[in-house]
Amino acid sequence: MTSTTPAAAGKKWGTLVISCLAMLLLALDLTVLHLATPKLVEDMTPSATQLLWILDVYGFALAGLLITFGNIGDRIGRKKLLLIGTVAFGAASALTAYAPTPELLIAARALLGVAGATIMPSTLSIIRNVFTDPKERTAAVGIWSSVSALGFAIGPVVGGALLDHFWWGSVFLINVPITVVLVAVGAVVLPESRNPNPGRLDVVSVPLSIVGVISFVYAFKVAAHDGIAEPAVWISTAISLMTMIVFVRRQTRLAEPLIDVRLFRVRAFSGAVGANVAVIFGTLSISVAFAQYFQLVRGWSPLISGLAGLPGGVGAAVAGGLAGTLIMAIGRAKTVALGLFLTSVGFFFYGLIDVDTSYGFMLLSMIVAGSGMGFTFAVTNDTIIASVPRERAGAASAISETATEVGGALGIAVLGSVLGGLYTGNLTVPAGIPAEAADVASESLGGAVHVASQLPSPLGTQLLDAAQRTFVDSMQTTLVIGAVSMIVLAGACLWALRGTPKEIPEVILDDTGRVEEPVG
Repeated sequence: MTSTTPAAAGKKWGTLVISCLAMLLLALDLTVLHLATPKLVEDMTPSATQLLWILDVYGFALAGLLITFGNIGDRIGRKKLLLIGTVAFGAASALTAYAPTPELLIAARALLGVAGATIMPSTLSIIRNVFTDPKERTAAVGIWSSVSALGFAIGPVVGGALLDHFWWGSVFLINVPITVVLVAVGAVVLPESRNPNPGRLDVVSVPLSIVGVISFVYAFKVAAHDGIAEPAVWISTAISLMTMIVFVRRQTRLAEPLIDVRLFRVRAFSGAVGANVAVIFGTLSISVAFAQYFQLVRGWSPLISGLAGLPGGVGAAVAGGLAGTLIMAIGRAKTVALGLFLTSVGFFFYGLIDVDTSYGFMLLSMIVAGSGMGFTFAVTNDTIIASVPRERAGAASAISETATEVGGALGIAVLGSVLGGLYTGNLTVPAGIPAEAADVASESLGGAVHVASQLPSPLGTQLLDAAQRTFVDSMQTTLVIGAVSMIVLAGACLWALRGTPKEIPEVILDDTGRVEEPVG
């Protein structure tokens, strides 16, 4: 340990609390908008295209700017960037809450994404620089991962409680007092850290990284909504591939790269990044499926639905806190493999959930899957930031978060498309329903519920029963596919992380600014 005095230890753990609170803020914000969408549509009546941008622009801005802001934090100071970003996040939250038109709401959501991109990599890189003892760092990252998981779980609960009493903007306005506390306390408690020899920021690499990531995420989001045959999917994919090829080639030739791509030759680093993508790939697909299952199949309110999904986040939070102990007992590779295996078991349990399954069985499924996710995220995030020098912590954190965003986009696009395709292809619309209404019902479960509410009682009930049964059958098949993919990935991660030490030693830079002796 580098600090032994009670005051120094207190400030160190105070830094962890501030970093966790900042990450909690982002996790809450990522999950509340979907609950607020029905009231937002009713109040603002955006077009279908405008609604898509309201939902997606935050993720586009966030994913596209993470790498850039991670590097900027390494240069100007992570504390400074975190505080600036937090102020901006609070201001953008207020603008979002009171946006009078869809156009202004889209702009405010984009600003939220920009601000979020400054906060995400800053929190993890600050932890990396404060906790220099390997055991303490692993414990701190486990706690940080736990808070992140809990934030995703309590977001729907907070959002549901607010929406039961206030307008849709209240789910964003709650961010403002949190940001005030973060800035006031963080200015005193947080230590400053930066790369002492950062070099210049390559002005060509920055737009290449932004265009490459955003076009990649956009392609999968369009595919999830409009189908893989949509021309925009292939155009965006081509732009992303060409841009990223140029980006990677440029990084290998720069003395001061935006990303040291040689890090991906390190099995510990690339394996941990891959595991992050795998877990979030499945997690967001579950979130999308369960949001519909709880509200449109079981008929629960947004608040009850949020509470119903909370145990999964609690399981992830507890597992994240225990990950450090498990690493010492069985090692990093086996801990990640165990986490992915538990997640796959949880997916198999999810695949058994029916229209009238008891909540007790759902509770067991969520705890098993959530625990697996918690073990995996805690270990992979710690492995990623420990596998790079402290000077590059911001850039490494940004890679970790970008992988998470990409994995989420992939999960929604791939498994979301599988779910939607199975539902549309297998729904048998009862005879007597007009063709136009039948088309709407076949597009989504939400469309079927709306159509059923407009039909006479016997016909509407038949349609609703058929749609709910088809959706549940489709959800079961989709989640079993997710379970099988998790098992395969567990084996791959066990191989990639083999030999990674329980306590990763300090990684240093050579005279050229490159990693001297990478782990693995």
